[in-house]
Amino acid sequence: MEYKINSVPERVIKTRKEWAESDAKRDAGLTEPADIKVFRNISYGPFDEWNLLDVYRPVAEEGKLPVIVNIHGGGYFYGDKELYRFYSMRMAQGGFAVVNFNYRLAPEFNFPAPLEDIAMVLKWIDKNAQEYELDNSNVFLIGDSAGAQLASQYAVIHTNPEYAALYSFDKKNDCIIRALGLACGVYKIDYQAKRDKDNYVLSDYIGDKTPFDDPVFNVQGFVTGDYPPAYIFSSYCDFLVGECEPMRKVLEDQGVEAESHIYGSPDAKEIAHVFHCNLRLEEGEKANLAQIEFFKRHISK
Repeated sequence: MEYKINSVPERVIKTRKEWAESDAKRDAGLTEPADIKVFRNISYGPFDEWNLLDVYRPVAEEGKLPVIVNIHGGGYFYGDKELYRFYSMRMAQGGFAVVNFNYRLAPEFNFPAPLEDIAMVLKWIDKNAQEYELDNSNVFLIGDSAGAQLASQYAVIHTNPEYAALYSFDKKNDCIIRALGLACGVYKIDYQAKRDKDNYVLSDYIGDKTPFDDPVFNVQGFVTGDYPPAYIFSSYCDFLVGECEPMRKVLEDQGVEAESHIYGSPDAKEIAHVFHCNLRLEEGEKANLAQIEFFKRHISK
């Protein structure tokens, strides 16, 4: 398939390099656990390496497993499944099959490319449930930072036909999203864009032709009582900590079950943005285990 890729500014190239170096230091010395079986680099869509996914399953578990879909963070312009493999395998150790995938990044691709890719991943799960023993009736979306925003937004697409109609891509699948795990996210991108007019992260993602006052960006305005239960968490030293409690309230106002948790303390500077991805942090492990237990309470037998 031929497709157009937008040019990448030097500032994005520089930031990607710096963030990659930081994440490599965080994960240095980690190894893939022996109790996880890995299926690597499976194509789920037409966009080459942008549309590859891995499946992780506990070696000891047989038969269909509930599925966690990990939507990585990175400000819409950074990150891939390799960066999140250790974290995703940790989630799989909780008794889940985990689908960890690449999606199209900005500025090479603009909105709504990542949301379309999520739809293609769910369609892939639906189509391949038998081969990989995936329970498509028990699907859980997790995401952090920009990934949390994408997970929260896709859940509206999945549960509100009026909002889904604003998107032209194929959304049909038989997966049932039982709950969400939203970590250190931003959830009101229309408000963020209007407040931070020079926010290159958002403008690179949205592109020049799509105004932020388009109804499609009023995501919370389309939340209904059919939205999945959500475990929402952040930390005291996360720069997006202020997003956590308002998101919980939006959901509870619609009668949706939601929990919000703030980890760490104001003095624990190391427990900051996306702290849960650092598998060496005790507070990160605490948050991850709590998220897993929340999901287990929402598995439909």
